[in-house]
Amino acid sequence: MNPSTYRAGRVAVLGRPNVGKSTLVNALVGSRISIVSHRAQTTRHRLLGVASFPEGQLLLLDTPGIHHERGPAIGRTLNRSARGALTEVDAVLLVVEAGRWTEEDELAWRAVSESGLPCLLAINKIDRLRDKSALLPYIARLTTGRRFLAVHPIAALKGDGLDALVADLLAAMPESEPLCDEDEITDRSERFLAAESIREQLLLRLGDELPYSSAVEIERFEDDDGLARISAVIWVEREGQKPIVIGRGGERMKAIGRAARERMEALFGRKVFLSLWCKVREGWADDEAAVRRFGYGE
Repeated sequence: MNPSTYRAGRVAVLGRPNVGKSTLVNALVGSRISIVSHRAQTTRHRLLGVASFPEGQLLLLDTPGIHHERGPAIGRTLNRSARGALTEVDAVLLVVEAGRWTEEDELAWRAVSESGLPCLLAINKIDRLRDKSALLPYIARLTTGRRFLAVHPIAALKGDGLDALVADLLAAMPESEPLCDEDEITDRSERFLAAESIREQLLLRLGDELPYSSAVEIERFEDDDGLARISAVIWVEREGQKPIVIGRGGERMKAIGRAARERMEALFGRKVFLSLWCKVREGWADDEAAVRRFGYGE
């Protein structure tokens, strides 16, 4: 490694909900550290992913989707978290969905513009664009009156266009020694990743039945001779939501626990024993104290 040409820095990955920010971060890191689903506001925390390359290192801040501040307290908290990432980085990667530009995309762009940070644009999901001839006019529209260091059409899920994106991101970083060990992939603890693994299964399996009404809290995380013993609580807002999570005869809870445990074992590289409970805390998603208790806004 030549220290004079190696570059390393922090990048905020910003955009409205459901444009594929977490999928992109996972693809660049090379590991599934951020949970993904089709649901808006899947990402509730700023999560640092470390992407190491021979030429440099990118510390990618995966952020909650910027959206209109309507609804419960957790929504306001997520917006503050996303905007707060702009105070910690060297550049911004604004992610949009090919062919679409909504009011929430405009909100994300305004946040970037007001920060004064250099910004690259990633136009994601180009593989889903039915009329490929519409891509160039779309890019022209987005770049009129908006300044980007570079524009990259990509398909994060398939890995298309990522090499060129990485090259331009690294070029925007300062010359630096590596900021993390090359085998690091995130700054988050196993305890955090365990909670997110469970929450991902809730999102994947419960559709729109629990929009903001579930949270996961790890009550116990102990290592026992190569075995991770984990006890966790799934919190919901109403008593009537418990049967939705538990399922008939507890089958849904068992399926959630089984899939979450398998993902944890892949992440942690060791066996996991997981105990799950479902409890009720009424109105937690609109309770600032409860939102902080569950770690949102960190």
